[in-house]
Amino acid sequence: MRAMFRSLAGTNYLIWAAGALVSNIGTWMQRTAQDWIVLTQLTQNNATAVGFVMALQFGPQLLLLPVTGWAADHLDRRRLLLATQGAMGALGLGLGLLTVTSAVQLWHVYAFALALGVAAAFDAPARQTFVSELVAGPNLSNAVALNSASFNAARLIGPAIAGLLTAAIGAGWVFLINAGTFGAVLLSLTLLRREQLYRTERAKRSPGSLIGGFRYVRRRPDILVILIMVFLIGTFGLNFPIFISTMSVSVFHQGAGEYGVLSSIMAIGSVAGALLSARRERPRVALLFAGAALFGVGCAITAVMPVYGLFALALILIGISAQTLMTTANGAIQLTTDPALRGRVMAIYMAIFMGGTPIGAPIVGWVADTFDPRWALGVGAASGFAAALVGELYLVRHRGMRMRFSGIRPHVTMKPRERLREGLEETEATATQAS
Repeated sequence: MRAMFRSLAGTNYLIWAAGALVSNIGTWMQRTAQDWIVLTQLTQNNATAVGFVMALQFGPQLLLLPVTGWAADHLDRRRLLLATQGAMGALGLGLGLLTVTSAVQLWHVYAFALALGVAAAFDAPARQTFVSELVAGPNLSNAVALNSASFNAARLIGPAIAGLLTAAIGAGWVFLINAGTFGAVLLSLTLLRREQLYRTERAKRSPGSLIGGFRYVRRRPDILVILIMVFLIGTFGLNFPIFISTMSVSVFHQGAGEYGVLSSIMAIGSVAGALLSARRERPRVALLFAGAALFGVGCAITAVMPVYGLFALALILIGISAQTLMTTANGAIQLTTDPALRGRVMAIYMAIFMGGTPIGAPIVGWVADTFDPRWALGVGAASGFAAALVGELYLVRHRGMRMRFSGIRPHVTMKPRERLREGLEETEATATQAS
């Protein structure tokens, strides 16, 4: 148990984690309330509109990729986070005031989603790489996993609170509460002991530095395969606001409270997946590919559940598999990337992870509207199986490994003449050569 939470022994990481947890709870509250008012108050159960909001919110991750990665590598990350977190808090306040005064319209939500997306595009790579300044190298993988656990603990708590508050006092107050929670993370950034930060040398400003991350990734097939898998599942599989809201409203005919409960139940699996990842000293590559396959299985099972209760239980498997996949991918990339390029590489990772949403969300929303929400979950299942196939092909071609399944437990076998130590030893050697 102590090994699972070893990163919290550092004062700076403990301060940061506490503030981030409070802020993340508020963020998930806002996301839940925002999707709900778009689906039920500003439109007539229009899943495409929800998908468009997601596209506006996550599109800047992709469009601003070269600039945001450069900023994370060249600017002071703590100060950058103070600016981005403050901006997102102000946007939550603005949307909340419009909503409680009954002035909000659909185009307002679109505009705030786009502005929030711009702030989040700068925030994400800085926040991901800032962890390496809070903990020493040996504990970085654990800190990444605990960050994911914190994020998903917030996803467990936030939607449930949002559902209750939306039904009791309205979505506008949920937005205002979210604005207040940003004070926690701003306070934690202020309280950090700056003399104890593990600062790395900032990347030098030089011609071509904006595209340095792309050149680095191009030389790293191990990172490329992870990015392809993350793109497939992030684009077509992680559209949970569409899956859950449309199934809740259109299929099971539930209200705001029950919708919030579904998001929280799925987060139980996500927290479990993140904590299991935190126990491991290093990310396991084979686990990444197994997680993709199990995600496909989970979406397929969830799509055919006949009643609300069974649907809710099936979401736990989706949560476990998705979080195992994403935590392992995040840790593998951060641990094996040249520190001078980590911000730009993580910006590419976040752009592919979140930036695929503008492509996938409208498509998945259209499928839910045109056919059925269950078919939208089928798209998610296909993305998981496709990502697992990509991973299997990489294992066979580059590492002489094959993955088979007994029940739901993955097993990896290796050709004797090409036997490699499982883990990231080969990846780490590649990283050293590339740097």
